[in-house]
Amino acid sequence: MSPTRVTAFAPGSVANVAIGFDILGFSVDAVGDRVTLTRSNKPGVNITSIRGVVQDLPLEAEKNTAGQALLALIKMRELSFGFEMQIDKGIPLSSGLGGSAASAVAAVVAANAMLDAPLTRIELLKVAMEGEAVASGSRHADNISPSLFGGLVLTVGIDNPRVKQIPVPEVIHAVIVHPHLQVSTKAARAILSRTVNMSDFVWQTANLAGFISGCYTNDLDLIKASLEDVIIEKQRQVLIPGFIDVRAAALEKGALGCSISGAGPTVFALCLERDTRAVRDAMVQAFAAHHIEADKWIAPVQSGGAHVVSSE
Repeated sequence: MSPTRVTAFAPGSVANVAIGFDILGFSVDAVGDRVTLTRSNKPGVNITSIRGVVQDLPLEAEKNTAGQALLALIKMRELSFGFEMQIDKGIPLSSGLGGSAASAVAAVVAANAMLDAPLTRIELLKVAMEGEAVASGSRHADNISPSLFGGLVLTVGIDNPRVKQIPVPEVIHAVIVHPHLQVSTKAARAILSRTVNMSDFVWQTANLAGFISGCYTNDLDLIKASLEDVIIEKQRQVLIPGFIDVRAAALEKGALGCSISGAGPTVFALCLERDTRAVRDAMVQAFAAHHIEADKWIAPVQSGGAHVVSSE
């Protein structure tokens, strides 16, 4: 028999990875959200509690990313039962670490474990994107995909997404620094220009292709040369006090690249494992020079995706 109570964990994520706006991201299992579902004879989704580092989120399923994702799953499979849900938030609100995506992913992974005929990962991606749209105003998978699949992930398409996990040289690790600020995803998207200069488009396209090629061929020099955002970062950096200094500090200590995680304000750097502590400390000190405290993590880029923690 299928379990009637399941807890699932979904990791945070770094979206865009500088050069892959809305299509590239990698998982960060140092932080994440847990969702516990209990099967209910009542239809729909009843959110009974939200705990952890964020608590003041909507309890109405339609207004909650995890709730909306479950409603989409229920509709897709025409389920005759519903769910009671408890959410344990481990990712700060508006942090740029994919908190809204992680809750949605954890919810659908938990629900999937209760189905006699489970959904495929692509089907789970599609319903989780419906939840993410509640937070950001649009469906995109750059946080959903890495949280669900794990590792560095390229997602092509929305209605019929294709997902490719990209290999990353083992010597590369990520430094994640979260300043104690909040940046709304909707606000961060609203400030973006709707037009792009042709020269910037070509430059950014070359950087994306160079970065992915460098990952497949273990070409650290190509990865370093390509890991530069020439379109989005210069527009969003105004939302993060001290960002320019933080980026400069990371590069000075040997980072291959440093940019904004998702919509921000979290900043990430990719670097060789031997340089991670020096890069981390320099980034934290640069924020401190602007009187901003920050949390920090060092994590492998190749980490696991969402998974069931317990079931009964």
